[in-house]
Amino acid sequence: MDQRGFYRPDGAWVGDVIPWQEDGVFHLFYLHETRRAPADGMPWHRVVTDDLVTFRSTGEALPSGGPTAADFNVYTGSIVVDAEGTHHAFSTGQNPAVVGADGRALQLVMHATSRDGMRSWQGHPAETFGASPGYETGDWRDPFVFWDAEAGLWRMLVTARHDHGPDRRRGVVAQCVSRDLNTWEPAAPFWDPRRYVALECPEVFQWGGWWYLVYSEFSDAFTTRYRMARSLDGPWVVPEHDTLDGRAFYAAKSAERDGRRLFFGWIASREGEADDGAWQWAGTMSVLEAEQRADGTLAFHPTQELRDTFADPADVVPARTVLSAPDGYTSVVSSEDAPSAFRLSARFDLTEGTREAGLLLRASADGDEGYVLRLEPHRHRLVLDRWPRQQTGTEQWHISGDVPFVVELERPCRLDPGEHDLEVIVDGDLCVATVDDATVLSTRLYDRPAGRVGAFVGEGTATLSHLTLAPRATPQPASPLDDAATLDGDVLDGDLLAATT
Repeated sequence: MDQRGFYRPDGAWVGDVIPWQEDGVFHLFYLHETRRAPADGMPWHRVVTDDLVTFRSTGEALPSGGPTAADFNVYTGSIVVDAEGTHHAFSTGQNPAVVGADGRALQLVMHATSRDGMRSWQGHPAETFGASPGYETGDWRDPFVFWDAEAGLWRMLVTARHDHGPDRRRGVVAQCVSRDLNTWEPAAPFWDPRRYVALECPEVFQWGGWWYLVYSEFSDAFTTRYRMARSLDGPWVVPEHDTLDGRAFYAAKSAERDGRRLFFGWIASREGEADDGAWQWAGTMSVLEAEQRADGTLAFHPTQELRDTFADPADVVPARTVLSAPDGYTSVVSSEDAPSAFRLSARFDLTEGTREAGLLLRASADGDEGYVLRLEPHRHRLVLDRWPRQQTGTEQWHISGDVPFVVELERPCRLDPGEHDLEVIVDGDLCVATVDDATVLSTRLYDRPAGRVGAFVGEGTATLSHLTLAPRATPQPASPLDDAATLDGDVLDGDLLAATT
């Protein structure tokens, strides 16, 4: 795949990412989804990057154990390194044919170690363990391990469900503790909100005076959220805007480098590669950067490294263009189609009472058809819309006009009168929009692969301080990575696990 700043393996898709940063290099383990039928098992693969733009695959890291093994599917987990420099991988083992006490496929925490810089892994099947008493055996996954210096022990957070209570509210972040990373003891739940079906891919990290708990859920919405606390013991505060992105960006987990916090998730594909297709599990890896505000809340935006892959911008319309339609709608559209990959940037100065303004993507020459990124100040949100919408009949009124934006692709953001930046990065079918360098909406654009760009205002007035488009720049030579980070793994004889290419 040639989408710079994003990653998808040829003939497969990226599932949950397990990021690990060491010596300036990001080691991005991920669930390698082939979508083959019948299923051939889920392994971990690994890509490495030091520039967040170019990704080099090192191939398979943790392989499927095979059709009869407990780890036929190797699901999400985490990486840590101990005081001796040994890397530890904790993962989830699952096999649809191995059923637990609750009648569902058993989920188990599994352990592997590497003493050669993560080139190869040795499994430790004797240390595999399942759900603690009081939890469902079919939900015991996504182990996140970290060192608690204050307590002097290792903590493991686990996605779990209570074995009693309302079915939709049993989700809990369970916890185990260890002194040696080999034997684990149950502990009190880390967080027990009784709110979700499950809290997937949990992680915690400290940033300044705040601790952050990040998790993904699919009951209230399909999204990644975060909470804040002054200590690991909580209480966990709900920020006003607690999501990282919208429906299409999921299972994001983070790594830190040079004081920066980078989140690695996947932009979901759609069935049939169509705008009306059902969202699918797994897709293309995408990276967002978090910024910490003075009050501890987080803002999210694409990395500067991704932005720098685009050339110098050119004006689409003259600076200070005024769009005014106090009781109607008006737009301006570029004179030619945009390239397949571009960065579109606009600054809107919104007058009091303006109902809507935004950008047109892959639009027709008159701006009537295409994708719409619409700022709605009266609702304080950004939404993705399109025209025509899904056709459901032969008459004009049969168009699905009762769906005024793509469901679950709405993002809350403050849109008071005054200036607001709206940036869009489009690369093939990928689209990442950002408001005021703080609120991100990622999605797919399938049905219209080409078209013009523009801006619009509805029932109000906005001044475009600028509306510029930057095409993709000519790629620079990839930066050399340390040999230890890029060498293909060696096959090891022995227990269960070996890195292969």
